[in-house]
Amino acid sequence: MIHKYKLFNKNIVLDIYSGSVHIVSDSVFDMLELYSFDKNKIPEGITEKYSKETVEASISEIEELIENGILYSDDVYKPFRDKKTKNPPVKALCLHMAHDCDLRCRYCFAGTGAFHGERSLMPLDVAKKAIDFVIENSQSRKNIEIDFFGGEPVLNFEVVKETLEYANSEGKKHGKNFRYTITTNGLAITNEQIEYVNKHMSNIVLSCDGRKETNDKNRKTVDGQGTYDKIIDKFIKIANARDQFNYYIRGTFTKDNLDFKDDVLHLADLGFKQISVEPVALPENSPLAIKKEHLEAIFNDYEELAREIIKREVENKDTFNFFHFMIDLENGPCALKRISGCGAGCEYLAITPSGDIFPCHQFADDPDFKLGNVLSGDYEKKDSFRERDIYTIKGCDTCFAKFYCSGGCAANSLKFENDLYKPYEIGCLMQKKRVECAIGIQAVLADYD
Repeated sequence: MIHKYKLFNKNIVLDIYSGSVHIVSDSVFDMLELYSFDKNKIPEGITEKYSKETVEASISEIEELIENGILYSDDVYKPFRDKKTKNPPVKALCLHMAHDCDLRCRYCFAGTGAFHGERSLMPLDVAKKAIDFVIENSQSRKNIEIDFFGGEPVLNFEVVKETLEYANSEGKKHGKNFRYTITTNGLAITNEQIEYVNKHMSNIVLSCDGRKETNDKNRKTVDGQGTYDKIIDKFIKIANARDQFNYYIRGTFTKDNLDFKDDVLHLADLGFKQISVEPVALPENSPLAIKKEHLEAIFNDYEELAREIIKREVENKDTFNFFHFMIDLENGPCALKRISGCGAGCEYLAITPSGDIFPCHQFADDPDFKLGNVLSGDYEKKDSFRERDIYTIKGCDTCFAKFYCSGGCAANSLKFENDLYKPYEIGCLMQKKRVECAIGIQAVLADYD
């Protein structure tokens, strides 16, 4: 199975199962579309377009690649599916430290931070029970991820600190190593809290949508003020204190800023080196929703952003990482990760302030997906999440990007397609474009190595 496309004046061929990327001549590119791998049945169009010598050389090149197992290679991943355990360990928790927020973002999936319920903060006893829960259910796994999330977790920062310290203490007793991330909108975070986060947390996600006008249109305080001027200097300070590593400045683009590349480049020009700007996922009737009619503009912006990244890399000027273009063609995720993705609902779970367990943070407002409660000790695993992978999701079998997105977001499948095993179509189309651009960047930059 291959995928071939033209981008940035390159003929790019991706061999899906080996992960090999080939930059080929026009003749090989055309032959891969028409060649039947029977030397006696070369299509007339090829022989009219290219000389006999070129056709024969192209055939030899294609056959050599096939013989070496890097073109039309066999599926080496499917056997790993049999190694998926029926009782996977819990590897990560998203702790909802606050079902409350000091912002009122227009596109918030969490109902302005309250997750469509009552505003609340996670008590320390619930947080400790969550840590006990993940230790108990992590089985033999030693490394555990804890994400401090909200709403705005800084509103409950003392409990964040006490939870981290409790987890470290219990981790030592049980041979577990905890790694922490916190997501913040930056509005209320203090210098003292910044110092604590930079000292104790492996990662931090900083929420900002880019340009002041973009950010302030959607990310407002409770009394309707814009937030850009209140947060941006703090975020620059945090990123610099981390030597521009182990953080992301993370934005959202909507149908109102389909020129999101300018938001990405604005953040890059401020000095941020780790940038993620994600498409909003909202129902079609939302005024900010991304629809199919917007995809052409989005695809153009991804290409323009990729061209700018290439330009900066070549000039060794203001280089930065854009999350969706970061593909490791030599190593990358393990086979099981490529097959199953984030592990929502089995390896990754979310805990609300009341102690309720959900498959991930995006399910936290849906009682139909409650899996239990850490206070009561109830926990019901659902096979539907464990069995969700690229071999059970509809359409993944023929998709070239499947090992890069692993079937996409389970929550979006349910919200937009009403089917855990059917991928969110608009999300899929954007992901394919991002993969093409990411590989295209590397194809061009390879000329400068």
